[in-house]
Amino acid sequence: MDKAMFELARGAMAKAHAPYSRFRVGAVVKGANGRLYAGCNVENAAYPEGCCAETSAIAAMVMDGESKIVEVLVMGGGEGLVTPCGGCRQRIREFATDDAPIHICSPDELRRTVTLGELLPLSFGPENLA
Repeated sequence: MDKAMFELARGAMAKAHAPYSRFRVGAVVKGANGRLYAGCNVENAAYPEGCCAETSAIAAMVMDGESKIVEVLVMGGGEGLVTPCGGCRQRIREFATDDAPIHICSPDELRRTVTLGELLPLSFGPENLA
């Protein structure tokens, strides 16, 4: 994890639209092209219609024409680890391999790094449809 990813995630977290939960999340994905793509969570009054920070970051990556994630950073507050939800784990899997590092951070520090394979063991991905 590099400092640029960390700072970009912190900036994204600050921009989150979380008027209901007040739980702000920022995420950054690094594409195979080396570029960083940030996203934040965006809540909606119709609760299931919001989107996660990871989803926002992936959408920005896809809009730039990139199709491979090589690294992810997720940042959230609180005492516990803020890991990608189940849906976001699968969304990340669409573009990343099991060995992709996922950095779990607070706004102040790296708390833990795991691989996508650890977060989503025995996953189903694009190659399963080939």
